[in-house]
Amino acid sequence: MSVGLLAVVDDILTAALKASAKTAGVVIDDAAVTPQYVQGLSPARELHVVWRIALGSLFNKFIIIIPLALLLSAFAPWVLPWLLILGGTYLCFEGAEKVTEWFGAHHGTDETESRDESKLIFGAIRTDLILSTEIMLIALASLDSDFGIWMTLGSLVVIGLGMTALVYGAVALLVKIDDIGLSLMKNPARQVRRTGARIVAAMPAVFRVIGIIGTVAMLWVGGHLVIANLAETFWHAPYDVLHAVTHAVESAGPAVVWVTDTALSLMFGLILGLIIVGIVFGMSGLLKRTRPDVVAS
Repeated sequence: MSVGLLAVVDDILTAALKASAKTAGVVIDDAAVTPQYVQGLSPARELHVVWRIALGSLFNKFIIIIPLALLLSAFAPWVLPWLLILGGTYLCFEGAEKVTEWFGAHHGTDETESRDESKLIFGAIRTDLILSTEIMLIALASLDSDFGIWMTLGSLVVIGLGMTALVYGAVALLVKIDDIGLSLMKNPARQVRRTGARIVAAMPAVFRVIGIIGTVAMLWVGGHLVIANLAETFWHAPYDVLHAVTHAVESAGPAVVWVTDTALSLMFGLILGLIIVGIVFGMSGLLKRTRPDVVAS
């Protein structure tokens, strides 16, 4: 009995490890996106906020994504591509909105509101829902089709726990690196103090880079999601273009193919996101102009 149970556990862990390897790109994106939600908060609140986002991520995976993915894959698999198109479109919108902010555009959110802790957490959990959905769906598709429902569920649970611990453990470490630097600055050894000072001085630039990486990741992942799942539904043209271009550079090696695929997905995501940003904020401006209090003034 115990030998059989150990064999089942071993099968689940092996399957989870193999499936997790295929989600690595999205996991990196998730880890790059999340720290920007903690920027601007008091250092004393950073770990608390990361913990709440991690709990929200577990809720996303175990209460929403895994049950829904299993049900839809069993009874309505045709719905999954549409959900991924919606999720990818939202990532494109959010990424493009941040790009426009780099160039000085403002979208009606003042500094106080942008640093509101509850809204930051909600925004991070909302973005995590989309990234976690892709992680779990990629993992689900990577599992053997002859797995039973319980083996599949067990593997997804292991993947969900492992990916959440990996992502938010890395985020927690990243946001507290400056505190580590401050601690090193109190060390009696001068070389250690200098190292701590360099760490503290470098952190603003590190977070700016992370913010850029996170934005690029949203556009890349969102664009790729939309392209791939449009091809699964009703519009094959973007995927055909992507496939033709990557096929043309295959002789240059897998690294060039990956860079080309990523760049094209990124450009598609940015264009789609900018279109949606224009529509959303154009409509928002129109509604503001037609509000009775605005008209009266």
